[in-house]
Amino acid sequence: MAQPSTTTTPVEKDNKRITTGWTFYDWANSVYPLVITSSIFPIYWGSMVKAVTNTDSGKTPVEFLGMHVPGTSLQNYSVSAAFLIIALISPLLTALADFSGRKKLFLQIFCYIGAISCAALYFFEPSTFTISVFVFIMATVGFSGSIVFYNSYLPDISSEEKFDSLSARGFSMGYIGSVLLLVLCLMLIQGPTLSGTPMFGLTTGEATRYSFLLTGIWWAGFAQIPFFTLPADPGRPAGAASESGWLLNGFRELGKVWEETKKQPNLKRFLLAYFTYNMGVQTVMYVATLFGSEELKLETSALIQTILLLQIVGILGAYLFAKLSERIGNTRALSWAVFIWMLICIAGYFVQAGWSFYVLAAVIGLTMGAVQSLSRSTYSKIIPENTPNSAAYFSFFDVTEKVGIVIGLIVFGGISQIMDGNMRYSILALIVFFILGLIFLLQLRGRKLREDAPDAPAVFPGPPPASAVASTPLGVKS
Repeated sequence: MAQPSTTTTPVEKDNKRITTGWTFYDWANSVYPLVITSSIFPIYWGSMVKAVTNTDSGKTPVEFLGMHVPGTSLQNYSVSAAFLIIALISPLLTALADFSGRKKLFLQIFCYIGAISCAALYFFEPSTFTISVFVFIMATVGFSGSIVFYNSYLPDISSEEKFDSLSARGFSMGYIGSVLLLVLCLMLIQGPTLSGTPMFGLTTGEATRYSFLLTGIWWAGFAQIPFFTLPADPGRPAGAASESGWLLNGFRELGKVWEETKKQPNLKRFLLAYFTYNMGVQTVMYVATLFGSEELKLETSALIQTILLLQIVGILGAYLFAKLSERIGNTRALSWAVFIWMLICIAGYFVQAGWSFYVLAAVIGLTMGAVQSLSRSTYSKIIPENTPNSAAYFSFFDVTEKVGIVIGLIVFGGISQIMDGNMRYSILALIVFFILGLIFLLQLRGRKLREDAPDAPAVFPGPPPASAVASTPLGVKS
């Protein structure tokens, strides 16, 4: 890892080398949610549950730390545990990163924790089931933790009028990169040779485990591009407390940001809106594969094709809604996306296997990329401009997302259990989250998004230079 610099040279915004390098972390890390969270790993997890329990069902209870937990539920609990860990530690760690001036270092640490743990899933076999659950949790912690620091670079390296387009470009890079690796992994797992055996003489299980190894290598390898191109860590400013006081000052920095957020009503309104509508979005994304396999009885090949469709259409959605936001404003564009999600919930109740399912998947992909990309850029427009606490501010954004996912999955599972396993009612019930999110978003219409906290630290000791005035938009559409 590169050692932090002690210089405090301002970061040049809209530098093509820096912004392009930043988008490559999306390219690097997006393989994890696609290969591990959504497609190959859940299928492999089910096969391991069957192997451990000697049954034909991935729902069979498996022994874990003295408890008997249904196999599918254990995976959901593992994801929830990872998110709760990040929700608890990220505010403090981001405050530490801001105070110490070592945001890139924290990004690197979480990246390597996630990538190494992901690669270590290569050793996931029935004999290592319990330890592999913890490895999976660590991989998810690494992924989720690194995203906080990565997202916080957006307002640091880009001018405000380019937030939407740069955020969309990052998500598009992630979709493209993850699809490429997924195709490579599928070729490795399913591609037959002339003799009818898997490629390179590997069994399906061995090839699947190699895909986890490849995912970790891809993630850590391509992450070197942003690590080399993003600005060097400035280190602690002159006169800052000694390194032994990092932890105490981290708490102080977090408290300072928390007090600042209380004076920014638009920020609180947006976080409340994001918490509700994103709860629905993320829940659908996490249960889509399970809904297709259990409710619609789709084959594995059809599920993989659907996931690929979601990723490809997501590219179009990210750019389409970025352009829409330029014309009508961020909150209006987000409101339209959330309204479409409400229609998706209704359609999900009636959808059947066949053409209607693929049409619905295409619409989900279109709005999935839009909501994720626009939410990130909109939040960047709301937090104080040029704040030195960007990582801490984005930790609140991330905690909102993670807590929402946990609640969404619990609600979805609870309704499904009450309705005797029928997930259609759970999908329909998610419309409540989108209705609430839309109501909170509409409260931001007609308002200027940014309302800097009165006590936020000034960027310039005197009047800003002319270049800063020229590059700052007079107002931001809401």
